[in-house]
Amino acid sequence: MMLEVRDLHASYGLSQILFGVGLEVHEGEAVCILGRNGVGKTTTLRSIVGLTPPHRGHVLFNGTDITGWPPYRVSRRGIGFVPQDRRIFADLSVRENLEVARRALATRTPAWTVERIYTAFPILSQLDRRRAGYLSGGEQQMLAVGRALMGNPRLLILDEPSEGLAPLIVEALADQIAVLKDEGMTILMAEQNLALALALADHICILDKGSVRFFGSVAEFSANDSLRHEYLIV
Repeated sequence: MMLEVRDLHASYGLSQILFGVGLEVHEGEAVCILGRNGVGKTTTLRSIVGLTPPHRGHVLFNGTDITGWPPYRVSRRGIGFVPQDRRIFADLSVRENLEVARRALATRTPAWTVERIYTAFPILSQLDRRRAGYLSGGEQQMLAVGRALMGNPRLLILDEPSEGLAPLIVEALADQIAVLKDEGMTILMAEQNLALALALADHICILDKGSVRFFGSVAEFSANDSLRHEYLIV
């Protein structure tokens, strides 16, 4: 198992958001966290990567307890994170945004390079020198994913990657995420677009009021009519 989250509790000040969240992600698979706004999807991801350290529970990555590690240590351990607000460097060019995230690999595994990112997202190669602040929302999302890949992660975490994007852009982004998965990338994603989640995920995790309402395979979720209609998030 690559990632295991056990009994995670997290708060913002006096407001508790997560109540015993647990999930697991095996190497090479994609897991999607579904749920309405405010149920704790983003907080779960932030707790995993160290941005919102949990006050109870554990996060294990490849058998190592990384609970509460600062984000830079989590990143160096092999987890790439694309936040909901993308956090690109608006004053830097597309290439500079990618170069600043480059991390060398100590193994023989092919490393992500700017050229490899441009192959994955051809539109970015045409925007090589453009300042990132002038990109469209879809272009910024592709850049944010590319920047995370430049760290050569073993696990890629995406927070609401389709939010605010036009349907054609969502389709193009989904196609590329599928390619990454086919190439062996392990993916954990929070999403509200049910169609996108079902197209990409192997397992579904539904959060409701900070707790796990359901965790199982896509087939199990699709076969549960009451659950599927209750959480029809499009």
